[in-house]
Amino acid sequence: MIRIEGRPRDLGGFAVRRLLPHPAQRTVGPFIFFDHLGPADFPPGKGIDVRPHPHIGLATVTYLFEGALRHRDSLGFVQDIRPGAVNWMTAGRGIQHSERTPPEERAAGHRIHAIQTWVALPKAHEADPPAFVHHPAESLPVLDLSGCRAVLLAGTAFGATAPVAFPHPIFYLHVAGRAGAELALPDAHAERGIYVASGAIGIGDGTHGPGTMIIAPAGPFRFTVAEAGHLLLFGGAPIDGPRHIWWNLVASDPAAIAAAKADWAAAPQGGRFGTVPGETEWIPLPEDG
Repeated sequence: MIRIEGRPRDLGGFAVRRLLPHPAQRTVGPFIFFDHLGPADFPPGKGIDVRPHPHIGLATVTYLFEGALRHRDSLGFVQDIRPGAVNWMTAGRGIQHSERTPPEERAAGHRIHAIQTWVALPKAHEADPPAFVHHPAESLPVLDLSGCRAVLLAGTAFGATAPVAFPHPIFYLHVAGRAGAELALPDAHAERGIYVASGAIGIGDGTHGPGTMIIAPAGPFRFTVAEAGHLLLFGGAPIDGPRHIWWNLVASDPAAIAAAKADWAAAPQGGRFGTVPGETEWIPLPEDG
C-alpha cells in the first residue's frame, strides 16, 4: 500500500492539492494527473479564469462537488458543468480549451469544489481526432455500495458500465461515504486507488483523512468509512508504457511534446490547436513546464 499526501498549490485565489503524478506513483491505471480544487469561496465579481491552453495525448475529466465551470474549446463546444455531471474532453492530436466561472455564479459569488484528472490515451489513440462529450448527472449509473450512494463516472465496476467511451480498461467512482460502512475496491482492475476528498477512511489500524490518496496492492482490498465524506475510487489496467508530461502536454514520445510546444509557440490561435470561439486570450508557452 502506498499513501500519498496532496501537495498544496496556489493558483491565484484558490488552492489546489496535487496528488498525481507523484514520485512514489506516476500513474494509477491510465490516470496520470489528479488535482483536488478547493473548496474555495469567491465573492461577487470574482471567479476562475483559466485562459485557453493546449493539450495532446490525454483526456481531461472534470467533476464538481459544488459550483460551476464553463468549458469552451476549439471544436466549438460551450458547456457549463455543475455537480454530478462529467465533462470528458479527448485531446488526441491536439485541442485547446478554457475554463471560467459562468456569469451567473460570478455575479452572485459562489463556492467551487472539484476534482480534475487526466487519463493518458493508449499509444494507438494518442493522435486520434479531438472530441468533447458532456454526460449529465442523470445519465451516469448510480450504485448502492454497503448503503453508500456511488456514481460511476467512467468505465466498469461492480457490474455497471458508464456511458463514457474510453479505449482502455478504466473505472472512476464517486462514493458518498456513510460512517461505519465497509467497502471494497473492484477486483477486476489491476491498479486501484482511493482518494479521500473529505471525511476519513480506516484501513487496518490506520485512519486516513482529507487530502490523502491510497494506492492499493494487488488482490482483494477492503476499507471502512471512518467519517462520512466524499471518496473517489479509480484505476484500471496499467497504461501501455511510460508517459512524459510537460505543462499540459502528455505523450509516450518526447518528440511529440517538442512538436506540440513548437506549434503552440508559433501559432496559439488558428494553427494546429485551432481557435476557441468567444475567447481572445491564451496562455503563452511557459519557459519551464
